[in-house]
Amino acid sequence: MSRTLDASRDLYATARKYIAGGVSSDARRTSGVPLYVERAAGSRLWDVDGNEYVDYVLGQGPALLGHCPPEVVEAVSAQVARGIVYSAQHAAEVRVAERLCAMIPSAERVRFNTVGSEAAHAAWRLARGHTGRRKILKFEGHYHGWLDPVLYSVHPAVDLAGPADAPVPVSGTAGQPEAADLVIAPWNDLATLTRIMEAHAGQIAAVVCEPVLCNTGAIAPEPGYLEAVRELCDRHGSLLIFDEIITGFRLAPGGAQEYLGVTPDLSVFGKAMAGGMQVSALAGRAFVMDSISGGKVAHAGTFNSQPVGIAAAEATLRILDERREEVYGTLYARGRALMEGIREVAEKAGVPLLVDGPGPVFQTYFTDAPAVRDYRDFARTDRARMALLHAALLERGVNMVPRGLWFLSTAHTEADLAFTVEAFDGALRSLPLG
Repeated sequence: MSRTLDASRDLYATARKYIAGGVSSDARRTSGVPLYVERAAGSRLWDVDGNEYVDYVLGQGPALLGHCPPEVVEAVSAQVARGIVYSAQHAAEVRVAERLCAMIPSAERVRFNTVGSEAAHAAWRLARGHTGRRKILKFEGHYHGWLDPVLYSVHPAVDLAGPADAPVPVSGTAGQPEAADLVIAPWNDLATLTRIMEAHAGQIAAVVCEPVLCNTGAIAPEPGYLEAVRELCDRHGSLLIFDEIITGFRLAPGGAQEYLGVTPDLSVFGKAMAGGMQVSALAGRAFVMDSISGGKVAHAGTFNSQPVGIAAAEATLRILDERREEVYGTLYARGRALMEGIREVAEKAGVPLLVDGPGPVFQTYFTDAPAVRDYRDFARTDRARMALLHAALLERGVNMVPRGLWFLSTAHTEADLAFTVEAFDGALRSLPLG
């Protein structure tokens, strides 16, 4: 089976002349011709060559309701006719802020940004400004945006990352300044975290994490782990920050903090609140957020609460909140059904494949291991083989995140799942032995 990619190849050849690397984000780099999308609707994408795909990338996760849900499209179109940017306050942002505070356990105040990296940056600045401390503790394998202070130890070469129980900061790119005031810890290792916190007692402004690690597999915290992290932060006077750019609104209307039952002091959310439009938010407890309210900590941005994105957020959040049983029942049921179908295919093919995650998002790993619990475990999986699987699935009309991550939407149908399982079977059997 082979796709026709003549138009895509021509576009890529031109793009490489005018766009650095031929793509506008490093996440879209590929060994072959990148995907050039012509349009998207529901669970499907169509490329410029007319090839059709069942899409499990969903804009890296935010299209919870599928592509172009009618109520969101209608809200965006109506707002564009009223104005695109005001650099002023408007009523819709107040309504969206009020709904966020009602939905999210940690949210007593919010501030809007445009992209997730900005919101994460704002959370780190606020934590330092509020506590008067400089150090931030982050976990190996966790991603908090591409800005200089945070792009450390996301997917480092293990031979550069130090011992597993004493990881060292590893930069994600040339051109970064040194990792000043950054402490790295392994995920899901309470004893090591406790030791590191004690070694830096009185110095750590905040502990920041993806509450379910989705930028490195789909790794849940072990039972009791996040509760213990919460207690450690309270004991040491450090804030707890959840980066919910992926998990926010995907696992529950109130994010992973609702799903897991652990409430942080600050949280950051992204474009999932707006069906994929450019909106992000910093949310948190009033006593912390009031360091912004009182002007102690600066927070600004011309496009903050941009009205078109906020219109999309208002429409999306209304659906997620008011139809929550229908939305999340569908996401979990369809996700778990697809996971089980993929497991059965791999077992019949005799291929060691771990399929793990809550359902609305999950990960496939080529590994004999019974579980993946942290970055070092993830690094030992066969990621080269996963890249081959991604390419083989694209040839069969299925689009997943190249590292093996899958996102579900309410637009995915049972027919989509059946098609995907069949395509997965063919793709898996097409791979070289080994």
